[in-house]
Amino acid sequence: MITERPLLSIRRQFPRPEHAVVRRFKGAATVHLVDAMDGRGALDWRIKAVNPAAFVFAGPALTCSAGPDDTLAILAAFELAEPGDVIVASTEGFTGSAVVGDLFAAMAKTAGVAAIVTDGLARDVEGICASGLAVFAAGVSPNSAARSGPGTVGCPISLGNVEVSPGDVVVGDRDGVVAVPQNRLEEVHAALEEVRTSEAEFPRGANGEVRVPGYVRELLHSDRVRYLG
Repeated sequence: MITERPLLSIRRQFPRPEHAVVRRFKGAATVHLVDAMDGRGALDWRIKAVNPAAFVFAGPALTCSAGPDDTLAILAAFELAEPGDVIVASTEGFTGSAVVGDLFAAMAKTAGVAAIVTDGLARDVEGICASGLAVFAAGVSPNSAARSGPGTVGCPISLGNVEVSPGDVVVGDRDGVVAVPQNRLEEVHAALEEVRTSEAEFPRGANGEVRVPGYVRELLHSDRVRYLG
């Protein structure tokens, strides 16, 4: 027998990284972060900025699982959010209706939220842009979702083929969104600095032109390459 489930299951207390730790990731390029995590960590390529003027953010994840065609958990997350949080909302990739619009963006701004990220759709693009909030979604549709639950807030979720836990640091820019696990923040930041240094020291010509690395030219002159003509 299936008993009636609660509309929302909420974990209110979870460890967030210190503000000083989060600040280290502000302005980090997502491509550099991915390189610092062995080429992984980016959410599905379809999840991009809805507002072309607000696309850079970094903050701890406040996760919610709204499920397909539902927004109740996202609304609850706005009420529970701390300033600087990033609302990361899983809809199981549902694309039949939008789960964030101009009113949700306005609520998020009121709560001090840094961004909303979802694998679902957005709507009211003009209003979202007017809000100034960074909203990342998998697409746009005028269709509206229900507010019925069930859902979760503050629990681990799967979104855009990446596992995201509350308190992970989420970073976004024009290229997309990257989630950095909270238990790897120090390691990834150290690797990030190495990636930045390596990029800055990439070999260039006398006039600043970027050339094919020397190791590729060496390979082309080695016995490990067979030329067919």
